[in-house]
Amino acid sequence: MPNRFIEHVNLTVTSPPRTAKLIEHLFGWHIRWDGAARDGGRSIHVGDDRNYLALYAPPGEPSARYPKGEPLNHIGIVVDDLDAIEAKVTAAGLKPFGHDDYEPGRRFYFLDFDGIEFEVVTYR
Repeated sequence: MPNRFIEHVNLTVTSPPRTAKLIEHLFGWHIRWDGAARDGGRSIHVGDDRNYLALYAPPGEPSARYPKGEPLNHIGIVVDDLDAIEAKVTAAGLKPFGHDDYEPGRRFYFLDFDGIEFEVVTYR
């Protein structure tokens, strides 16, 4: 059977450097690539050696609105130490919410600087 996985998710953000710095800090990922993107914009790819988030900003005035992305609900990230990540989210000035503990794991949510929702979960 072929090896299939999600390689990346492309998000429009107001500041790729700011969001990349947050993602690096929270999850210990690194910048894989940084450069010019379509239509004169900029992208930063931040993740690990297999998966990443592509953080895109169009040229001109900062805007996180990109109509194609409207149906996105949240991005789920699995971590080993939920409490440590929550402390980092809070230290970054963001507010964790929606704490819950049900099968198959424990989780919380937060909105990043652009209102993108992340679910952080740890499995038993």
